[in-house]
Amino acid sequence: MEKYDVIVVGAGISGLLSALSLSKHGNRVLVLEKNEFVGGNCNSYMVDGFQVDTGAHAITHLQAGPLRRLMDNYFDYVPIFEDYGHYFVRTEDSFMKVPSNVKEFVTFDVLPRKDRIVVTQAITKALTLCTFGIDLSKQSVYDSMPGKLSKETYDFMDAISHFLSGKDMRQTSAQRILAGSSFVRDSVPQEQLESIMNNEEKPQTDSVLKSILPTNLHTSMQTRMDKVSIPMMSSLGRLATNQVSYSQGYPRKGLKALLNALLFSLPRSVEIKTDCEVSKILTVDGKAVGVEADEIYYADNIIYTGFVTDLPKKVDNLPASYVDELKGVVHTKSLTVWLGLDKVMKDFSYTGSEIWFKENPYWAMPISNYDASLAPKGKQLVGFSFIVNDGKDEASVISKAYETIYHAIPSVEDHVEMKHEQITVPEKAAVTIDGYFADVRTPVKNLYVAGTDTDKRSMGITRASYSVIELLKKMNEDGNLHK
Repeated sequence: MEKYDVIVVGAGISGLLSALSLSKHGNRVLVLEKNEFVGGNCNSYMVDGFQVDTGAHAITHLQAGPLRRLMDNYFDYVPIFEDYGHYFVRTEDSFMKVPSNVKEFVTFDVLPRKDRIVVTQAITKALTLCTFGIDLSKQSVYDSMPGKLSKETYDFMDAISHFLSGKDMRQTSAQRILAGSSFVRDSVPQEQLESIMNNEEKPQTDSVLKSILPTNLHTSMQTRMDKVSIPMMSSLGRLATNQVSYSQGYPRKGLKALLNALLFSLPRSVEIKTDCEVSKILTVDGKAVGVEADEIYYADNIIYTGFVTDLPKKVDNLPASYVDELKGVVHTKSLTVWLGLDKVMKDFSYTGSEIWFKENPYWAMPISNYDASLAPKGKQLVGFSFIVNDGKDEASVISKAYETIYHAIPSVEDHVEMKHEQITVPEKAAVTIDGYFADVRTPVKNLYVAGTDTDKRSMGITRASYSVIELLKKMNEDGNLHK
């Protein structure tokens, strides 16, 4: 009977990051993935000559956040990230930067002047409370705003809330807005990883490119940041100096470049099986011992990175209280419409993303502006992401999306040569006021969970990375990390 040190259920970004880090601590790891491909929402593929990502992505906290720490400590090859650029807002008659700080918000004439003043006061108050340790995670954005604002202002705040939490401003916390706007920042000190690693020798992480190319030909975003001294500042100081796009980037060559760097870094002690769905997680006397898939596999530890709400279907006799808690996880679906354009359009002559905040808001990124190879020569690729509300018919949602895009940017319709739609669950749990997030430890000994339904910090790949660092911490505390 073959036995592994760890079995990871799921080969999305959380599962692969878990497998990589655990293998670098001496564990023999088996990864089981029910789909025929790995990477989950961290992937890219070709459509009629255009390379589309699985949803539009901005990678956050790249300077000192969790993904940076995992790459520095566990990757053998670190991908190159381009500076993200800026966030913009589009209306029928204007296109301007989304305000990052109080000064910019006061002059943000997309909204009525009176609203800008009172909302600025509300932001200042919320940040002051947060600075003094007041928890705003249960206070909604709507309740944080002064009354009698214009419809334009409510629509704008609703759009921002949707793209930060997946829900409207009545279900999104003020804390989420402050964090998503970079007024409140979180980081993972290198010392935190070193304490988990028990001060083991740090793996070699220098980019392979450094050995074959002159440094001036492959300057990463991190290298450029290292050349600038970033002064220490208080949260309140960011009222005047904050930048929404602080420490954000996009991987050169698309999301697949990040996935490929991760896969390249996996040692031979990691085995991946695709088209292999786990039907049961096996337990003996309250301890996880293996899984049932195409056959029975045994391991000392099981890491489950699927939807935590599906865990009761996989594990028999979970405590009723735990099962009830999992029912509190809130899911959100999104639609991404990818348009391949027959030319590079002035409407998308920026790097970063734009927000349309009127009825049916979207978040859009012209990703071929970061790397022209993502589109055929002389052409352009733009992704538009929408929130899909519960109970909506997918066909009507897609139809409404195209209607919105062509209304917001009438000139684009005549230049579309490729259309592609994706409906996905971008994160396994929406960050709402009453939404539940599972602990990395489960009631079953040696069974852990990881992914975007176990950590509410940041978004997407960065949030998955936070969860993996928390997993490493808990497994180290339990004596299950090192071999």
